[in-house]
Amino acid sequence: MVGDDWQKFFDSFQHDAFRLETHPVYTMAEEQEEFDSFLATGELNIPDDDPWLIRVRSFRHTGRSIGRVHVIRRPLTDYLRYEFAVYAYTARAGEEVRILDLTDMENPGIPQQDFWMFDDSSVVLMHYREDGTQISRELLTDPDLAKYREWKDLAVSLSVPFAEYIQG
Repeated sequence: MVGDDWQKFFDSFQHDAFRLETHPVYTMAEEQEEFDSFLATGELNIPDDDPWLIRVRSFRHTGRSIGRVHVIRRPLTDYLRYEFAVYAYTARAGEEVRILDLTDMENPGIPQQDFWMFDDSSVVLMHYREDGTQISRELLTDPDLAKYREWKDLAVSLSVPFAEYIQG
């Protein structure tokens, strides 16, 4: 699932899209310049016409929800500090961003595997190298939906909204 095929599939969800993120670093060539600038200045300025923000607002405008839980451990990596700056923009656009901080607790059963779940009925595994470079996306043909729903519910129930997390 790449390029236009991935975007068409992604954009076709009817009710909700959920992402579980488990890595402390994601290496994405299209972010590198913005990431380097953030590291140099500590500032991030994402324009209102950013394609992802437009998509998030479109999803919300059509009554669909999109959200994620990012599982973290402190101290934050440079990438997570950058991603938190990005989350400030995506949350304002309508993405329901939540943080599950496992620094002071054992993992309660959250998988060490990133995935997207669409409408609680389709699961796409996100595969990464150790350095955070995405290798592939895999649409599961017969996932154990009850297990993925359980992981989603567990992650959401133990996490806090992004705005609340950064206040604390």
